[in-house]
Amino acid sequence: MLYIVLLLVLAALGLLVPALTGDQTFWAWLSVGASGAAAVVLVLDWWLRRRSGAPAAGASAGDRQVTVGDHQVGTEGAEDVAPSSPGQANVEPDEEDTDAADSLVVSDLTDEVRVLDERPRYHLAACSWLASRPSLALPVNEARQLGFTPCAVCRPDSGLAARKRAADQSEPA
Repeated sequence: MLYIVLLLVLAALGLLVPALTGDQTFWAWLSVGASGAAAVVLVLDWWLRRRSGAPAAGASAGDRQVTVGDHQVGTEGAEDVAPSSPGQANVEPDEEDTDAADSLVVSDLTDEVRVLDERPRYHLAACSWLASRPSLALPVNEARQLGFTPCAVCRPDSGLAARKRAADQSEPA
């Protein structure tokens, strides 16, 4: 339907040019009619989407079920902490301010982190922001390659880098 709206808007623009360059108001009225038709198509599209329950084009996908195959992916080990207010449920956490050394350490790790579909952050399994949202498990290096960034709430880069350094120090030389 958006293509139809685009075509109608382009037609309105094309009809506006002869209306402005000539002395006939006929072209101007056709341009107004094409613009009105585009508005009607947009309202019709909105009404049909609302009636069918389909998400709007700009709607957040954070509330959708994330599935792999036929099984829903859960959040094993995540705390069941509800947001303190309803408005905070869809507010994305800030990005962790990662130290360059931690970033280098984490870029080679394959430890598991959790991601939400169409959300930019990756999280530790126990992240309070993640709570009971359906998430997918990915190796941290793959999550970073896919463009995900670390969550400022659970600070996965700092935690994973500290865990890696502690493991390296405990290994015999």
